[in-house]
Amino acid sequence: MAKEKDDEKQMSAVLRTINILETLSECESSNLESLSKQTELPKATLLRFLSSLANLGYVYRDSADRYHLTLKMFSIGSRSLKYIDLISTARPFAVELAKTLGETVHMGILQDDQAVYVLKEESSYTLRMYSRIGKVIPLYCTAIGKIFLSEMSEEDLNSYLDRTTLKPFTAKSIRTREALKEELERIRRRGYAIDDEEHEEQVMCIACPIRDVEGKVIAAISVSWPIFRFNSDDFDNAVKLIKRNANKISEIMGYQE
Repeated sequence: MAKEKDDEKQMSAVLRTINILETLSECESSNLESLSKQTELPKATLLRFLSSLANLGYVYRDSADRYHLTLKMFSIGSRSLKYIDLISTARPFAVELAKTLGETVHMGILQDDQAVYVLKEESSYTLRMYSRIGKVIPLYCTAIGKIFLSEMSEEDLNSYLDRTTLKPFTAKSIRTREALKEELERIRRRGYAIDDEEHEEQVMCIACPIRDVEGKVIAAISVSWPIFRFNSDDFDNAVKLIKRNANKISEIMGYQE
């Protein structure tokens, strides 16, 4: 019983400490009264925590009795950046998706006006997708590509369209700016993109975005099916699985929704 109470106290202290640090991170500085209101902590309790954080070098108290975060938090966070590699982070999730859905998984990044595959996990079937790491794909008619387009500002999107010919790869390829913009609006609303035989005949694909700490889309992960193997009844479940794994990768990259 005593141990449980000690654990609760320690957890409470951790949560309060994080609350104080996150609150300070949202402003240049704050005085005790303002910080107390924002964190909903009594001044005496808050002062005790601030003193400890100052002694540890995470908080600085200036001559006007205002509190600032020091660069120590940045220093600690920056040390972890070298360990967070997008491809190695995403690989286990891609493996799990390929295993669960049985189909080919790709991850792509934006490269100029195209996307490029940087990760691939093969389908468990003998008949597989023809693709390779390093393969370059267009943006306007692929699920991964449309994820990147959906995140562009109106100005950047129009600039891309001014220098891009919407060449049809199949009978289902999007051919006009208006149709593409309507499709991109649907992607923004639902949070995923579809390539329904738009780039390759008899191939459909679902993709979801991967975001970084600033919320910027840094990659997209997709699953591809031959049409004859895709069961439309499984569509919603497939979308959920892809979204879930994309979100987990995003969280590791620092993104908080």
